[in-house]
Amino acid sequence: MSRSLRRSLLGRNFLSLLDYSPEEFDYLMDLSIDYKKGRFSDKPLRGKTIALIFEKPSTRTRVSTSVAINELGGYPLELSTTALHISRGETLRDTALVLSRYVHAIAARVKKHETLLELAKWADVPVVNMLSDKYHPLQALADAMTMKERFGDRKLRVVFVGDGGANTSHSLMLASALQGYHHVVACPSAYSPDPLILERAKEIASRTGGHIEVTEDPKEAVNGANVIYTDTWVSMGVPDAEKRMQVFPPYQVNEALISLAEEDVIVMHCQPWFLGQEITERVAYGPHSVAFEQAENRLHTAKAIFKAILVP
Repeated sequence: MSRSLRRSLLGRNFLSLLDYSPEEFDYLMDLSIDYKKGRFSDKPLRGKTIALIFEKPSTRTRVSTSVAINELGGYPLELSTTALHISRGETLRDTALVLSRYVHAIAARVKKHETLLELAKWADVPVVNMLSDKYHPLQALADAMTMKERFGDRKLRVVFVGDGGANTSHSLMLASALQGYHHVVACPSAYSPDPLILERAKEIASRTGGHIEVTEDPKEAVNGANVIYTDTWVSMGVPDAEKRMQVFPPYQVNEALISLAEEDVIVMHCQPWFLGQEITERVAYGPHSVAFEQAENRLHTAKAIFKAILVP
């Protein structure tokens, strides 16, 4: 990666993969893999504090991000929104302006993507999306890294089965577009990807040699798949949980479904999962599952992001 391209990442927000080029995304993946191989023993974040704001519960994101910052020599300052004056009406503008005087970056896991946009509008330091209702870019970077570890530079058929409008679906679709993959979303018509995000993914794929499509037929979608990905049908806070439980059963990732895919197919899930709903226990803990590799890779990709945006 050229020095000018590396410098272009410095000070950037990481809110969505829409903001990153294929070359920048490749660099972040390669840097993540280098960290996993242990090629770096320095402490590039020494003397830096990163505020971690949690509006929603978290296990993998909370632990991987905190450990990553600590291992790079920084200090992860965990903040629940209930412990901040946001909870009693202080504006996001004032919160961003104040935190910018104290810390070197702000990472937030929030209910609404607009919260991140407002923080980023007023903050004088980079803002990182640890999850919003629209996107989960840290997860998608780890997902892409996991696929590259398993398949190298092969052009893959990646199939997301389930809620096509979920944050993980959106970000995985964008990651596939950046990688030039053939990406298929298999979902009920009422739960298709956001049309604007879908259109942007198709635009990116047209430049990288990829292809994006949406279908209601999960069996057709996984025919020849290298990767099958699913996520919970009922995310935190969705208003139509009962309806979802009636609509989504045909989209369960089970042994019958993965038998239609390639022999070396991998099954991915960002977790936590609900066994017997979107995925069966036999598949979740079976030989095709790489869910815990994905979880591990969250540590290395978090290191890559904070190194890239905070260290010259």
